Amino acid sequence: MNLTTAEENYLKAIYHLSDGATKSVSTNDVAAEMKTKPASVSDMLRKLGEKEMIEYRKYYGVNITEEGKKKALQTIRKHRLWEVFLVDKLQFAWDEVHDVAEELEHIQSTLLIQRLDAYLNFPKFDPHGDPIPDEYGDVRARPRLALNEMEVDQSGQIVAVKDSSAAFLKYLDKVGAYIGARIKILDKVEFDGSMEILVDQKKTLFMSKDVAANILAIQS
Repeated sequence: MNLTTAEENYLKAIYHLSDGATKSVSTNDVAAEMKTKPASVSDMLRKLGEKEMIEYRKYYGVNITEEGKKKALQTIRKHRLWEVFLVDKLQFAWDEVHDVAEELEHIQSTLLIQRLDAYLNFPKFDPHGDPIPDEYGDVRARPRLALNEMEVDQSGQIVAVKDSSAAFLKYLDKVGAYIGARIKILDKVEFDGSMEILVDQKKTLFMSKDVAANILAIQS
């Protein structure tokens, strides 16, 4: 069953808000995520319910169905593959790709996406470090820690960001914190949680707690 662009966007938002279909989501949370009024959300939820993409009961919240989860993951897969294409093949910066991928993710050709995946050599992660679901909806997970959760003298590698806004990504480019960078925690300030971090064994960064909380790493 094909969905409209708006329906796909709502379904993707509900999937993210539900932590991968593990919990119910309130109408107000959906409205905040979609930047619209609860009354408009209720109308869309009714439509998605009629298409058996979600289960919705007033005052009890929204639960995404298995079919809805499948559709959401298909949209997420397309979005992240297009981001890889834009960065790797068209030399977009990682802070420029989100809005373009938001448009491209609604292309319905399954064959196009299969060939795009093969052309890109079946990438597992997008430019922001988020896992790309495979064509069956399986997602490769790996344990990750926010930098502010790491302890002094721990080392690791930056693998993803929580905040993929253009402003945050431009800031990371400016300070030299990138996906793949090797890091070591040199110091944590008790007063405000700010951190001193060594990058690639040659550059020292001073980072606020809020910035560190939005950068994810694997320990090594």
